[in-house]
Amino acid sequence: MATVDTTTTYSPDSKPVNYLTQSHGFLSWAMTLDHKRIGVMYLVATSVAFLLGGTFAILLRTELWAPGHTIVSHDTYNQLFTLHGAVMVFLFIIPGIPAALGNFMLPIMLGAKDVAFPRLNLASFYFWCVGALFFLSALLLTGLDTGWTFYTPYSTTEYNTSKDEAIIAATMGVFVLGFSSIFTGLNFLVTIHTMRPPGMGWFHMPLFLWATYSTALIQVLATPVLAITVLLIIVERLMGIGIFNPVYGGDPVLYQHFFWFYSHPAVYIMILPAFGVISELISVNCHRHIFGYRFIAYSSVAIALLGFLVWGHHMFTSGQSKIASVVFSAITFSIAIPSAVKIFNWLATMYKASISFNAPFLYALSFMFLFTIGGLTGLFLSTLNTDVHLHDTYFVVAHFHYVMVGGSLTAFFGGLFHWWPKISGKMYSEFPAKVSAFLVFIGFNLTFFPQFVMGTRGMPRRYYNYLPEFQSFHQWSTIGAYVLGLGAIVAFATLVHSMFRGKKAPTNPWGGASLEWQCPSPPPLENFHEAPTVGDCYDYDRLRYDEKTEGYVMTK
Repeated sequence: MATVDTTTTYSPDSKPVNYLTQSHGFLSWAMTLDHKRIGVMYLVATSVAFLLGGTFAILLRTELWAPGHTIVSHDTYNQLFTLHGAVMVFLFIIPGIPAALGNFMLPIMLGAKDVAFPRLNLASFYFWCVGALFFLSALLLTGLDTGWTFYTPYSTTEYNTSKDEAIIAATMGVFVLGFSSIFTGLNFLVTIHTMRPPGMGWFHMPLFLWATYSTALIQVLATPVLAITVLLIIVERLMGIGIFNPVYGGDPVLYQHFFWFYSHPAVYIMILPAFGVISELISVNCHRHIFGYRFIAYSSVAIALLGFLVWGHHMFTSGQSKIASVVFSAITFSIAIPSAVKIFNWLATMYKASISFNAPFLYALSFMFLFTIGGLTGLFLSTLNTDVHLHDTYFVVAHFHYVMVGGSLTAFFGGLFHWWPKISGKMYSEFPAKVSAFLVFIGFNLTFFPQFVMGTRGMPRRYYNYLPEFQSFHQWSTIGAYVLGLGAIVAFATLVHSMFRGKKAPTNPWGGASLEWQCPSPPPLENFHEAPTVGDCYDYDRLRYDEKTEGYVMTK
């Protein structure tokens, strides 16, 4: 078990000094090299992106309340779903957990003072900001209606100057965001390889670090493919060179290969960090050693590697060879195995455990339910004959959101509530936090489950208009979107309220055994005053609850 010196640093006026109070002013944050402050800045920025993308989603669902025109025109609708997808994927889901929670927690969980390359870490944040500005300019220019995938020929055929500028701005945003992702991944890889303390071997690391490590591998290896691909779109659009556009002799299917070679591993950039968060939430709140630690660790690496081999299952209807489709289908089925290993081990950890049903654990339960549905419905899409019928229908929309949003969003909120006392030094109110978990769960299922039914009945995705027979399903989805949005607002409001009215957080409020629960809340600038001694990060036998501090302490 890790033992650390948690002596508090004091300033001349005898008040505790931590990373939040170490220095003040805009420049102290804008030029900081402290991984914790960079993580907080990422957290604020990605949360704003989530609220922006969520607003686009609410507008989309409101428009689809009834067939035909409701609140926006068909052109505006196409632009809304493009911006909704691009903002949510590139500005929130991909960087949300790794860049925000990962930046804050990874060095502390390693017992380190910072990441390996602090300046590169700050640069990655500013690359994210520049990429976000490009997306904002695309929003102001209007005309971006290609869908978040920027499929050719939508993104290469010239229509008007405004559309040209919007597409170039958005694809440049993706290009710049790629650098942010690569820098973050490279930093995490080097940090985990070189900055583990004495005694922390690979199989002494918390599973969140295994998930972050696997994610970083994908970020470094796959992101350059997307960066080059969107750069080629810009070159083709500006210079008229035939790469993807058939008008110039290009091949639009080639774009699909390039895009999905990155974007299917990107699915695991979005979901692997969520797996790591859930492993921590399950173990800590069950007060039990995680079941099958090595299997969960290896399954994260297996998912990362297999994720590079399944991109072709997005293209069963694109004219690729039958042999290639069969191979991609088989590999897609195989990738379900490591995911199932995680679900089984989490359930085994919960079996006969003494569970704390707090807000983070409720979010973990939501994740397990939603991700399981998303994974099982993926089997229909990896089967050749059923995919032909379901391809480009609302079934795909529902499946994608159950995996990406139902998985990543619930894990993001669960991890945020779990580590919020450590990040802010304040305890939040448990009741509204639980209410937010219920609202997110109910709203999400109400939004997307009817879309499975619509998809099986032939409702195409992305359509502005639809037959009256689908209206009731769309209305349930719209009501669910408002409930889901309310749940997200309650979650953020609960956390913001705690910053002003929450009581001081103890060092270890939940009874965690990994290193982040051994440093003060909030952590000092250097995280630890002395290098910690590492033990089993899932050994809870020596922890007891201290009523005086309202937290857990280590017994001798």
